[in-house]
Amino acid sequence: MARFPTSPAPNLLLRLFSSNKRSSSPTAALLTGDFHLIRHFSAGTAARAAKDEKEPWWKESMDKLRNIGISAHIDSGKTTLTERVLFYTGRIHEIHEVRGRDGVGAKMDSMDLEREKGITIQSAATYCTWKDYKVNIIDTPGHVDFTIEVERALRVLDGAILVLCSVGGVQSQSITVDRQMRRYEVPRVAFINKLDRMGADPWKVLNQARAKLRHHSAAVQVPIGLEENFQGLIDLIHVKANFYHGSSGENVVAGDIPADLEGLVADKRRELIETVSEVDDILAEKFLNDEPVSASELEEAIRRATIAQKFVPVFMGSAFKNKGVQPLLDGVISYLPSPNEVNNYALDQTNNEERVTLTGSPDGPLVALAFKLEEGRFGQLTYLRVYEGVIKKGDFIINVNTGKRIKVPRLVRMHSNDMEDIQEAHAGQIVAVFGVECASGDTFTDGSVKYTMTSMSVPEPVMSLAVQPVSKDSGGQFSKALNRFQKEDPTFRVGLDPESGQTIISGMGELHLDIYVERIRREYKVDATVGKPRVNFRETITQRAEFDYLHKKQSGGAGQYGRVTGYMEPLPPGSKEKFEFENMIVGQAIPSGFIPAIEKGFKEAANSGSLIGHPVENLRIVLTDGAAHAVDSSELAFKMAAIYAFRLCYTAARPVILEPVMLVELKVPTEFQGTVAGDINKRKGIIVGNDQEGDDSVITANVPLNNMFGYSTSLRSMTQGKGEFTMEYKEHSAVSNEVQAQLVSAYNASKAAE
Repeated sequence: MARFPTSPAPNLLLRLFSSNKRSSSPTAALLTGDFHLIRHFSAGTAARAAKDEKEPWWKESMDKLRNIGISAHIDSGKTTLTERVLFYTGRIHEIHEVRGRDGVGAKMDSMDLEREKGITIQSAATYCTWKDYKVNIIDTPGHVDFTIEVERALRVLDGAILVLCSVGGVQSQSITVDRQMRRYEVPRVAFINKLDRMGADPWKVLNQARAKLRHHSAAVQVPIGLEENFQGLIDLIHVKANFYHGSSGENVVAGDIPADLEGLVADKRRELIETVSEVDDILAEKFLNDEPVSASELEEAIRRATIAQKFVPVFMGSAFKNKGVQPLLDGVISYLPSPNEVNNYALDQTNNEERVTLTGSPDGPLVALAFKLEEGRFGQLTYLRVYEGVIKKGDFIINVNTGKRIKVPRLVRMHSNDMEDIQEAHAGQIVAVFGVECASGDTFTDGSVKYTMTSMSVPEPVMSLAVQPVSKDSGGQFSKALNRFQKEDPTFRVGLDPESGQTIISGMGELHLDIYVERIRREYKVDATVGKPRVNFRETITQRAEFDYLHKKQSGGAGQYGRVTGYMEPLPPGSKEKFEFENMIVGQAIPSGFIPAIEKGFKEAANSGSLIGHPVENLRIVLTDGAAHAVDSSELAFKMAAIYAFRLCYTAARPVILEPVMLVELKVPTEFQGTVAGDINKRKGIIVGNDQEGDDSVITANVPLNNMFGYSTSLRSMTQGKGEFTMEYKEHSAVSNEVQAQLVSAYNASKAAE
């Protein structure tokens, strides 16, 4: 399905020409097989020829490049699909299964933990070649605890494959990754996998994608048989049947369309044309005039609509049974954009962070984004997406965020955990560099511009654990591990409990933190003891309260004097900021030099509310008046005044405790529905949805995280091991009065015990 005819020029001539990339002439057009140019020259349209002659040297290599991610709900078959893609493109020579039963495991799951658990923990990058096109692929985790891995992969990709399970359909994490794709405006194709499974129904999944994901989509294939009778696929664009032969489905054989499917194929092709014509004017004209639509016209219309994010073509198959992967690869080439068809923006730091459209050309100044860090055997490995310009080994580059000038000591292309040294990379490529100290989200340039790329959306951690090394001697390795994981993963945070002195790690869920504790043990040989999981409660206020506090202390020599007057109030719902400070003093009642110290004091006080010692959020402090002393006032005095003013005024503002509430999706056999729903109510959950899917009930509920510890064990025992659930953070909301009283008394008791 390549967009251009294959060049008739011999490879040798092509290579000779490519060494002189920048020359551009009728001869060059002939050598590169640029058929557009050849036609124009032969037709004698000199004006068009002159325009096309100026086509830059990098245009063809950019047109033949795709950067894609593979994302889906847990267990939809992403890593299995990537394994098949690598096999058919010749990157690996034998297929291994995800759980590593053969002792090898899938290529993209390079960590031992990934192979044992059969889940993807880290996104892994690779590249391959399909029909003269270079494809960079990032395989991402499906589990919501590792959502940042999906977030940062989609941030730098030009297109994506959304994998859906033909039995499970559109599940909770499918909705999350689709939302992330929308956030970064990533065009996508969908792949309905596992058509060989019992209960497979691709048409049900397609309707779910339209309803739940609001996809404007249609199938580009029709399966021949389903479940154990799944034999092949009918291509609706070229109207031909494909069967997959050979031990690994590597031989695609075209055959006749079975007679019993001819009516369905005609209907589905018409539906495809109709759906695309709703969002593509050129095709709409043909459709309304009832003119026949050729395969190439339909293909071009699907490409235009997909790149414009108005349409999602739906492919089908079974990655595990090696059927349907090659047409999906053709679809990636045909319908997903090349890097120069995507608009990328940077912020110009020299001009008030004005948005600048990047040309995406290797001729421009270097702009590259560090989107992922890993601690490798040879030091820090930094994954870069090059948006403009060229990066070469040995070049000096500038980290715009820190201003540091760094030399690029080693440049590599990644193939999971294998590396291939390269000398240079140009715009559109995804590479990795060694020995470059930076943080995730830093932008690098060649120094001629001061651009930064927009940052990623990083969700707040919802759960914390106290960890400490068993042996005191391993403290150095322990802190080294925590520092490394913090740099690699923006959702993993490390802090100290000021009261107990324990190290607290925070993350996106139980599995997330368990994996890191296990990695500390395996990768750093440090055994750690883990305390009871702690929920990240927050405190907030519900009404306005005034403060007027004078801090006065006389102790030999200069004293301390500072008076602050004003009020605190809750921020309106939906505010982006969690804390606001406003100085509304008219005149010089407090010298302006002390105002930052007052703000600092209030901020510090808000780090620990008086109810249960958790941070206070959604709070606005307004300073209206105050007083200073010519000799005794100091920054410290005003900071202390602010801290005491906050503490005195806080109780008058009727504070409440906020707890993280999780959106929980359960899938349980219908016979256990009542028991599971009753248990959710016991856990103070609110059931917001209950659907039927075959013999299963899908229950959606909002449940406080504090009541969800150890839930996987309870669910297994309630459903004889048949139930499954996923949960993701929804919001912080106020606890009931009864729970608040329990939390406050437990906090006071623990303080008294100390």
